[in-house]
Amino acid sequence: MAFSQQIKDLIFNAHKDHCVCMLATVGDDGPNISPKGSVIIYDDEHLAYWERSKKAALKNVQNDNRVVVMYSNKALAEGGGLDLPGGIIRFYGTAEIHERGEFRDKVRTMLQEREIDHEGAEEGFAVLIKLDRAVDMRGKPVN
Repeated sequence: MAFSQQIKDLIFNAHKDHCVCMLATVGDDGPNISPKGSVIIYDDEHLAYWERSKKAALKNVQNDNRVVVMYSNKALAEGGGLDLPGGIIRFYGTAEIHERGEFRDKVRTMLQEREIDHEGAEEGFAVLIKLDRAVDMRGKPVN
């Protein structure tokens, strides 16, 4: 799926725009939703984020790598000039953790400066999400 530059920019700037992406996982204790301020569109087949909190979402991904990332932007829902019903995108896929190595280092260079400089970032690592699909609020493919 080829994402437009506009969609890439929305995801990259989500935190700055007060639209933090939410990561949904499931674990032994049931569903979990975690804010991830570092989500980026890595390429047309993957999202990535920087895992530094190392809490429930990480534990869940280690046990069941199926995830959903939801982007929600109320301003777009209220006529922000983009055909995105509800201002919502859901990204479905499977996560893969990269604790060290070339891929981890590459993702880190792609993040917002606030994520690179954030306390605990140096001990963090990259999570790559292989996308199955990306859809709007009505289930229509997003690109």
